[in-house]
Amino acid sequence: KIHSGVYTVTPSAAGEVLLKIINGELVSEFDAEVRDIDESAFRQGKVIAKYFGEMRVPRDLTYVQSVKMGGREDESLVQDDIAAYIAELIQDSENTRFIMGSGSTVDSVMQTLGLANTLLGVDVIENGEVIAQDVTAEQLEYMLTNPEVSPLSGQPWQYQLLVTVIGGQGHIFGRGNQQLSPQVIRCLGKERIWVAASKQKLQQLEGRPLRLDTGDERLDQALQGPFSIITGYQDRVLYPAL
Repeated sequence: KIHSGVYTVTPSAAGEVLLKIINGELVSEFDAEVRDIDESAFRQGKVIAKYFGEMRVPRDLTYVQSVKMGGREDESLVQDDIAAYIAELIQDSENTRFIMGSGSTVDSVMQTLGLANTLLGVDVIENGEVIAQDVTAEQLEYMLTNPEVSPLSGQPWQYQLLVTVIGGQGHIFGRGNQQLSPQVIRCLGKERIWVAASKQKLQQLEGRPLRLDTGDERLDQALQGPFSIITGYQDRVLYPAL
């Protein structure tokens, strides 16, 4: 469903569109595509979105999400650069466990590290090994609220999250990574979140902000503002999130 163009970017955005209509404002409409991915192919690293039809929706890209755009083949070299840089950051980090979000960009990092990856799920790695695969929100919350002590440092493990941006839409939370619950994100804090995306993927947003749809509006508000996006090898850009 994240490939479709018939959903609003957040639940509250649906209310904003309805409010416009109720208040008599002119809201254009158009036929948007309904798509979904072939999950079997996606687990093999292939992004194949099947077309199911169209639905009539309001034409307001501030509130209604765009059709998800791919580009894995065109951006393979950029993906490799991003993956190599993040892999180095991970290998140079001490006393840190990494929560690896879903998506092909994160999958590239895991391949660079030589680790098995749950493409549609969330994994946790420690010292170059996967210690938990396809974890649930409850498992992550337990890890974060009951920190174990690293045998090397004698200090509690720190946690770092890696997520990517959905092409064409800009979501970093709330689409395909529901394991990252509001409680998980609150425990981490914004400073413990890495966001990776190519510059092409950001340009596809045409100036629209990254989208936060954690399921907790207060948390969304707390996370608003610029994120430092990893866009290549030792290359970052600031991009706003809303």
